[in-house]
Amino acid sequence: MKLHPSQPQSLNTVTAYGPGYVEINAQRHAGAVLVQPESPVLPWPPTDFDALTAAHFEAIALCAPDVVLLGTGATQRFVHPRLTAALAERRIGIESMDTRAACRTYNILMTEGRKVLAALLPL
Repeated sequence: MKLHPSQPQSLNTVTAYGPGYVEINAQRHAGAVLVQPESPVLPWPPTDFDALTAAHFEAIALCAPDVVLLGTGATQRFVHPRLTAALAERRIGIESMDTRAACRTYNILMTEGRKVLAALLPL
């Protein structure tokens, strides 16, 4: 699905997504990625929801966002709190949703100037 940005092009914007990819500023990324408005898009090691570990969320905590949008793939799933303890310790909120919803929500929060990070698993 193509998304049409209305925000400045200098910020990382999700412009499309589909099976196995997400497109940021019209550049396709295969697999899981970490996306923040003003930082480089980073590959994220987990291949799917079942591969998530506490170490993946500890790496996210080092980015120091205010909120993390976890795109869990084609369906919404929830991670066990022991995996996200590093975020809770730093008072970083996390919201789980399917990856499509996470992409759309990221674009909205990013345009509001929020310090958001989208951790997107492939559809």
